[in-house]
Amino acid sequence: MPWSVAPLRFGRSWILAPDARTLRSRWDRLLAAEGAEREALFRPSRARTPASAVAALPGQRTSTGRWARESGPCPEPVRVALGPFDEQWLLPDHRLIDTARPELWRVAGKPQLFAVEQGYVPGAAGPALLVTAALPEGRCPAGRPGRIRPLFRRPGGREPNVAPGLLALLGERYGHEVDALEWLAWTVAAARPSPAGCRVPLPVDPEAWAAGVALGRELIDVQGRGALSGSKPRLPGGRRPYVRAAVPARPGTMTYDAGDEALCLDEGRISPVPEEAWEFRVGGARVLERWFAHRTAPAEPGSLETIGPAAWPQEWTSELLDLITVLALLGAREPERAAFAEGTGATGRAELRAAGILPPPPASRRPASVLDHQEEGPEGQFMLL
Repeated sequence: MPWSVAPLRFGRSWILAPDARTLRSRWDRLLAAEGAEREALFRPSRARTPASAVAALPGQRTSTGRWARESGPCPEPVRVALGPFDEQWLLPDHRLIDTARPELWRVAGKPQLFAVEQGYVPGAAGPALLVTAALPEGRCPAGRPGRIRPLFRRPGGREPNVAPGLLALLGERYGHEVDALEWLAWTVAAARPSPAGCRVPLPVDPEAWAAGVALGRELIDVQGRGALSGSKPRLPGGRRPYVRAAVPARPGTMTYDAGDEALCLDEGRISPVPEEAWEFRVGGARVLERWFAHRTAPAEPGSLETIGPAAWPQEWTSELLDLITVLALLGAREPERAAFAEGTGATGRAELRAAGILPPPPASRRPASVLDHQEEGPEGQFMLL
């Protein structure tokens, strides 16, 4: 997948929140401030200040006037993937984001999927590659930079982001047409981490390929919360996590009771929670603990981050129940996935070079030109791409 993009850099945490209402309240609070207070709440950086002039993000209808003159309503928040399995809301205003990677926004939307490489952490447990339908931030829990690789180079699922000639070579080897989604499925099942990025073995045996693709499709569907099937993932056997004791208004700790398969948020209690869900890690970090910390960490006094729900919202509990199901399903398949990642393929760099697949042409490493729509530049100017 030659075209890859570095992680986004938001620059200010107040433009992100687990719920959209919080973002609207923060926007209104910032507009109500004046002078030095308004600038301090904005949190200027080298990339963005209230006086910055920038283009609109592709696909977003936000003002391109300097933010210092802003007086309009809050832009409609959008869903983004903030770290592994943690979807939150973002103010999609380019004037507020240090490094937004507009090339990713141009190709976002169905049927696009983003493969997110996790930064290399020696000895860390968990998958090396995650897939999301939401626009990903792309940073791994350890803080090391990974890469974001869109499945398609153009909107609408056009032009697979795959090295030219690779899908044809795989089709000849396995006896059927191989498309971009099948390639991504194998990659999710078989990718393993390395200091130089993900490494993916290519098997000679068509049966091994088919088994890996079948597993990868299931993993993509679970990771994407039904991205392929269109239905929410569910545990087998009719099991389903329930709230056994109400989550308190402001829980401070999250612990796990292995004997009762219960997740405890102070006196709140959720079960059954399979141990695979509690122990599921990415980049060496436990996913459930990071998800909880992002919603309960104390904010700096006087900052916009202090604006948030007065009590734990019901929607967070619903999201937590869904997350438990996702992690339990992935954790149960992790030994199977790890076995594929440990396999060795017969196809090496020499064979791919001989076939003209490596190195991929320089143009395939860059974003495709998208000239079928207008984008507004700074101060309302028309932008040519």
